[in-house]
Amino acid sequence: MRTINVGIIGLGTVGSGVVEIFSRHAEHFRTRAGVDMRLTRFADRSTERFDALGLPADRCHTDWHAVVEDPEIDIVIELIGGTGVAHEVVIAALDAGKSVVTANKALMATAGQEVLDHAAAQGVDVAFEASVGGGIPIIAPLKHSLTANEITDVMGIVNGTTNYMLTRMAEDGLSYAAALAEAQAKGFAEADPTADVDGLDAAAKIAILASIAFNSRVVLDQVPAEGIRSLAPSDLEFARDMGYVVKLLALAHRTSTGIDIRVHPTMIPAAHPLASVNGVYNAIYVVGDSVGETMFFGEGAGSAAAASAVVGDVIEVARHLENGCLGLVGCTCAEELPVRDIADLITRYYIRLQVADAPGVLATTSQVFADHEVSLASVMQPEVTEGGEAVLVYVTHRASESAVRASLAEIEALDIVHSVGALLRVEDL
Repeated sequence: MRTINVGIIGLGTVGSGVVEIFSRHAEHFRTRAGVDMRLTRFADRSTERFDALGLPADRCHTDWHAVVEDPEIDIVIELIGGTGVAHEVVIAALDAGKSVVTANKALMATAGQEVLDHAAAQGVDVAFEASVGGGIPIIAPLKHSLTANEITDVMGIVNGTTNYMLTRMAEDGLSYAAALAEAQAKGFAEADPTADVDGLDAAAKIAILASIAFNSRVVLDQVPAEGIRSLAPSDLEFARDMGYVVKLLALAHRTSTGIDIRVHPTMIPAAHPLASVNGVYNAIYVVGDSVGETMFFGEGAGSAAAASAVVGDVIEVARHLENGCLGLVGCTCAEELPVRDIADLITRYYIRLQVADAPGVLATTSQVFADHEVSLASVMQPEVTEGGEAVLVYVTHRASESAVRASLAEIEALDIVHSVGALLRVEDL
């Protein structure tokens, strides 16, 4: 059995977890996985991390080239993140004939085609299970176990930070600001939470999943994304009273006219399996024509969960090296399906308006919806604030996104309307 030498670049949260797993289980990889793998080179900008992890000084570098250019390295693990230096690292490693394992969702959602093409040209592997869902196996099932199916739907809760926040807002009535502060204090949210709370993290992940599931390339810029900043505990209470739960959902559907893909806060039936996924947990729901409905559930964030997926990829690539069968599953995006404009979406909507407490407001706003052929299923006026501001809550029948947006643009311009507080799409899954 040959020894597979592995180099790791980036020793942050996930990288540290990978080192820990190797330190605990390296000797078991030979018997459990049939491969002899060794972490032999390490790169990070912070030398303090080398000391904290107890790594040998002669194997540690602040320049990533030392790992990529080492002729003895067989597999490079890239855990820097982002699309700058990480892009250089991955392409350089592939061009050097080394297989790559990465957890980099941003890179794979923007330059996945380029990365996979470089791997194919060199006859090596690229594995990226940890880029979506942390420790939840989903990339491999889509590429292997479910390939007998035509996948019609991939949707899920793929951001643990926002799911934790929405859970606290729904169960304990925390405001958005309070839920965010708590998530940051617990280490679930970054100091700059933009990628999470604005839906950008989830958008990158669903772009990757849709590309694999539908065999057609989808990139991050094609995914409309809305976050949870505008939501209030009252919105979650209204949803519960209607028999729904609010989740930041990443959705991708294969339709007769192309791929319907989007990320936004969504009202889903309380009885649906995704509705019971709370806290930092993630879940990905996949529907295939033969297998039917499946759901993959687990911790979507954290050092140990993501590191587990990374090391699992390393083991699989090492097996390929051991058996001389690299490059078995490369890019599968053979189709060129169009990505549908979200303006063409037809669904139901929940809309909360902050308006003046004055006669005629309800009639005026309702008329605007009627003018744009948006039919209203119900309307509620639950409260009036001390400052004389009222709240109007509308739920529509099925309507087009473009008609609802046009209605809201006109409504927001009215003097009697202070703001559009929240907009939720209703998915009757």
